Amino acid sequence: MISTAIGGIAPANLLLNGPVKRRTANCTVLSNRKGVLELRIGPDAEYSHTSLSETVSRTAPLNQQCDERNGRNITSVNSPHLPLTVDEENSGVQYPFLGLPTSLGGSEHPPATMGNVTIIGAGLAGSEAAWQLASRGVTVTVIEMRPNTMTKAHKTGKCAELVCSNSFRGADLHNAVGLLKEELRLAGSLVMEAALHARVPAGGALAVDREVFSAYIDEKLRRHPLVTFREEEVASIPDSSTESPLIIATGPLTGRALATELQQLVGSSNLSFFDAISPIITSDSIDYSQLFRLSRYEKGGGDDYWNIPLDREQYYAFVDAVRTGEKYGGHQEVESDSIENLRPFEGCMPIEEMVDRGPDTLLFGPMKPVGLIDPRTKTTPYAVVQLRQDNTEATLWSMVGFQTRLKQPEQLRIFRALPGLAEAEFVRLGTVHRNTFIDSPKCMEPTLEFRGRPGLFLAGQVTGVEGYVESTAGGIVAGINAARRVQGQDPVVFPRETAIGSLMAYISEPTRKDFQPMNISFGLMPSYFEQKVGKMRGKGAYKHARREACAQLAIRSLEAFIAPLHASR
Repeated sequence: MISTAIGGIAPANLLLNGPVKRRTANCTVLSNRKGVLELRIGPDAEYSHTSLSETVSRTAPLNQQCDERNGRNITSVNSPHLPLTVDEENSGVQYPFLGLPTSLGGSEHPPATMGNVTIIGAGLAGSEAAWQLASRGVTVTVIEMRPNTMTKAHKTGKCAELVCSNSFRGADLHNAVGLLKEELRLAGSLVMEAALHARVPAGGALAVDREVFSAYIDEKLRRHPLVTFREEEVASIPDSSTESPLIIATGPLTGRALATELQQLVGSSNLSFFDAISPIITSDSIDYSQLFRLSRYEKGGGDDYWNIPLDREQYYAFVDAVRTGEKYGGHQEVESDSIENLRPFEGCMPIEEMVDRGPDTLLFGPMKPVGLIDPRTKTTPYAVVQLRQDNTEATLWSMVGFQTRLKQPEQLRIFRALPGLAEAEFVRLGTVHRNTFIDSPKCMEPTLEFRGRPGLFLAGQVTGVEGYVESTAGGIVAGINAARRVQGQDPVVFPRETAIGSLMAYISEPTRKDFQPMNISFGLMPSYFEQKVGKMRGKGAYKHARREACAQLAIRSLEAFIAPLHASR
């Protein structure tokens, strides 16, 4: 076998670690040192499918490191592209581990199995779920209201249209979203395949030509014989069962009628129509020497909160910074509604709106000091900022009541000026914007199946994940598990060591309170805080090494998890 990359980009050279059982025809051996064989592929190389050969001869960029696993598959290691392998027995190009077919050759469409899955929504999550299902031989009906009924943000009726940024964010494995993308590539993501096909220069980030990206996915799905589209708005939730599962992947701009149905399904208190999000900080980036630990009036455990004490001068300096800081007028990236149309209730009032009501308003709101005595000074501070534990591992702490429309650079500047937060690492910054999402911890399993309703799945931003890559991860999980239901198998839970598994765990932890949408972060991964790395100079080097160890563990864990799924197909 030989490997290549997706999206019409193929390596000219291959580095193969480990034994190579046969010599390939028309491949030049460039080096064979220390067990690494470097080959240059010719257009008629043995094991090459015709389409693959044409791709290789047309494009020959950089070397790509590969290794041979189990004498069968050749897969990428830290590669910017998801590799494919050519199966000489079946003359087909397949993804490693999952064996998902591609358009580069061989049989792209597996035979249909019994059962049908309905997907509502053809955004990133819905499109990814459809691909995962069809690639497993499951027939799929995708219901999308566009272009017949458009939202304020969408421009076309194509699948996976990007209505916000064209960036999929950082691509480095030392960035949590970069790790998540690598996991999606290993799992055979169509969205990642399209993103690499439509990639545009963006420094260390993965950015795409949004039209090319959407068109690629749209064409792949619409010409797949197992995928059928219906262009209509869904006003009521269809019936579902384990034999005929349903995936709801309608995104943040879910239509009014379906949102009402969702409200009835999950309960009125478990469906939100906007985000009022407070910032979240990693525990190891806080200077606790400037804080004291105490619950107001010593309630609960008595020390459930960390408190940042402010004197009078510090408080009014903070108020002035919030008052003059640059703010968003609304969530312009998602829709054209102004912030006036997104009025949050009083309990979720942005801090800048409280400041506009008067400079002392915060003293009677989230920064009130009553019931808190600093044990070091034996006095009550003039004001406090409280940090509340945000996960069971106590690795994340949220700033209580600090939802805000301040622009992100302003948040970093103002919040890091607070005592103890000079080096704070934020896994999420504050925001207020319209967004339809359910209180997933009360409703969802980590398999993305609705609790108590086998065969009903939700995926994407409607489950309370934020971001393109995170939504895609939900599509993969829901698609794989819906396919398993159709095939008479139990759903699977992705390993907690992986970014995918940690994200699913975050949105499904039943004890979580005050749930708000979240991007992927190393702060969500317990394994990140468990990594033991040697002593090194500088906090940055230590963090870099710990992230690398966490990423490598995640990749190994995902590979081991995916392999039996492939074997059982």
